[in-house]
Amino acid sequence: MANISVVVPVYKVEQFLHRCVDSILCQSYEAFDLILVDDGSPDNCGKICEEYAEKDSRVHVIHQKNGGLSAARNTGIAWSIANSDSRWIAFVDSDDWVHPCFLEKLYSAAEKTLCRVSVCGLFRTSGNPLPEDPEEEPVAMSAEDYYCSQLHEGLTAVAWNKLYHKSLFKTLRYPIGKLHEDEFTTYQALYKAETVAVITARLYAYYQNPEGIMRSEWSPRRMDMLQAFEEQIAFAQKNGSPRLLSKTAEQYIYAVCDQLRKAGVIYHKELRNRLRYGLKLGRSTGCFPWGKNSVWAYELAYPVKPFWWVFNRVAWKK
Repeated sequence: MANISVVVPVYKVEQFLHRCVDSILCQSYEAFDLILVDDGSPDNCGKICEEYAEKDSRVHVIHQKNGGLSAARNTGIAWSIANSDSRWIAFVDSDDWVHPCFLEKLYSAAEKTLCRVSVCGLFRTSGNPLPEDPEEEPVAMSAEDYYCSQLHEGLTAVAWNKLYHKSLFKTLRYPIGKLHEDEFTTYQALYKAETVAVITARLYAYYQNPEGIMRSEWSPRRMDMLQAFEEQIAFAQKNGSPRLLSKTAEQYIYAVCDQLRKAGVIYHKELRNRLRYGLKLGRSTGCFPWGKNSVWAYELAYPVKPFWWVFNRVAWKK
């Protein structure tokens, strides 16, 4: 009987799929089911998935029309809730791979600490094998302490180096059609769980795919990240989380500035308005105070300088 469901969205990863699936099937913890969601992949991925299902009864394949990463993850979640007795769920991206003890150590960490989420370290790689990190005991942290920390290179929002109690996804789903889908979703699961079991061992290989979507040219869809941060800001304000508010406000300012430098002129007015909102929020939270070190952001936000901006610039020179 499966205790963990592992969901792998599959799309145009024919050259990487064997590496990913093989790393999951050779786990030291064997009580899992593997849900391969073929998201309308135009290559041989669907066929490869079926070949794995024929060889291993733990593998379940779902074929669907292309809907994107969020849609594929949601399909996997729905299948697990409807068809599996598993209590836990994990996500692995199909161009990544995992350490043989990935599931065992995450499950053990959650059980030892009685947390509903456990997380491990990650290893950025272009193909090198995972390092062997020393054994360690898991540390239980509050969701806010973990999410707002710089652990794991600040990638605390990613979905895939974590094990979640399936109850956290009773109603929670990934936003269809959005980039940066993890930024919309992960914080909700973590704050609902309240505590997180953390191990720093690097058990997840995060492949730096040179053809990945996040390395492609800028498009308006990149602004989905701003919406995700705006939703996090609203969540922090509603739930009285000043640390989350400060962290997200600062991320929002830098993200808008980055978009302004890359986006077409037709988006500049909208982005400047968002930046002005972010700067106001940054001043109020103290995470991005008005001063000489922040002038560059105000230059982007106010191409036509308001009186108060000119007055302060003059005051600095005295």
